[in-house]
Amino acid sequence: MRQNERELRQTFVQIGRLMYEKGFICASDGNISARLGPNRLLITPSGLHKGLLEPEHMLVVDNEGQVVREGYGRSATLKPTSELPMHLEAYRQRPDIQAVVHAHPPITVALSIAGVPMADCLIPEVIVMLGIIPTTQYATPSSEENVRAIRELIRNHDGLVLQRHGSLTVGDSPMQAFMRLESLEQNARIGFMLAQLGVRNPLPAHEVEKLLRQRENLGWSHPGEQDEFCQVCGTCHPTSQPHLPTLRSSEPAPPSFNQTELRELVAQVVQKTLGS
Repeated sequence: MRQNERELRQTFVQIGRLMYEKGFICASDGNISARLGPNRLLITPSGLHKGLLEPEHMLVVDNEGQVVREGYGRSATLKPTSELPMHLEAYRQRPDIQAVVHAHPPITVALSIAGVPMADCLIPEVIVMLGIIPTTQYATPSSEENVRAIRELIRNHDGLVLQRHGSLTVGDSPMQAFMRLESLEQNARIGFMLAQLGVRNPLPAHEVEKLLRQRENLGWSHPGEQDEFCQVCGTCHPTSQPHLPTLRSSEPAPPSFNQTELRELVAQVVQKTLGS
């Protein structure tokens, strides 16, 4: 076994435990993958608690999803995660990435169910690290429908909200993909708190423009994202003009909730999630 693979297996164990300890997954939720080399991926198994992973649990698959090396020892009968097709699609669309992390962060999921998008310009670090965070259309997990749901969006985004399902983050290493997951859920947490307070206070367009320059200098910007920031954050017009509306979504919030009811619902979930 190559040293690189040994290190990756240990990193998967570490990230699985972190995801569980931080409440981003439960039971057998979540999955992690990384490139091992040409036509080889290391990926977590199906059915195991990702907070209790051991190095021998991970499997090696090719770019078509065929297992080329099973887990070893007592793990020889394990199968790859059922979300393998989603991982493979991310790698097909993004030859630049080295790792993919899928989790079920609860506040992110709650926002997606409530119809509150994550595409907004609120937090400087999120703008620099993740850019705009789009939400996919709902798709059945572990299905070809789910593969189609991410296909276009993952090309130019490093973090996606999967409607009612969780998140998908990518990076140049498993740890970077995990850190982007952390940033995504932190963005959702702050969005929850703002909804509880009844406040939306996005960054002014000229401040967003400075952050986008930082993002570009770090090599993290993507083709077409300037148009997205124009639509969401108003960066395409003079800063003397009003800021464009924010927290817009292709799927409007469910009509059964008015603003007061939504704030009360968010307050209840925040209290249960974060404690009183």
